[in-house]
Amino acid sequence: MRAKLVTALAALLWLVVAAQAVGREPTAVGLWQATDDETGQPTGWFLVSDHDGVYDGIIAKMFLKPGQDPNVTCVRCRDDRHDKPWLGLEIIRGMRRDGLQYEDGSILDPRDGNVYDAMMTLTPDGQTLVVRGYLGISLFGRNQYWTRLPDSAYNELDPSIRRSAHARKSQVPPKPENSARR
Repeated sequence: MRAKLVTALAALLWLVVAAQAVGREPTAVGLWQATDDETGQPTGWFLVSDHDGVYDGIIAKMFLKPGQDPNVTCVRCRDDRHDKPWLGLEIIRGMRRDGLQYEDGSILDPRDGNVYDAMMTLTPDGQTLVVRGYLGISLFGRNQYWTRLPDSAYNELDPSIRRSAHARKSQVPPKPENSARR
């Protein structure tokens, strides 16, 4: 009798744990790649992190064109990011999560120093992040589609960014197993 009760409780516990794991939504935390709409070539990698429910993102890797300065700084930025190097620059700030939506944040375009209101939407499979910068209302904006990179891509980052990424990853709970392509 006691063995049946223990078996039943174990089965019930397993079902509860499995249901929680299945119901867990993916998050925007991770490494993302943006591509050029015309060429399909990568334009940059971005690392999104969660800091106690506030999400931010940095430029984690740049894909430079021949002759481009690898040490470019944000000379047109008008806030605390002025003259900071693009590599490692925080371009996404203040996003707050509501399910698969991230809102109330801002995004910086380091090319012109403009800061736009921003929102992000994560696809249910966790593999695409739609990043929208806009002026005033989201109707007046533009989408970028970022693709999640596998964990192995962290090895390709500059050592300074990799150290930062490691510190950021250790601050967040692990993501569901199916949220990164292998």
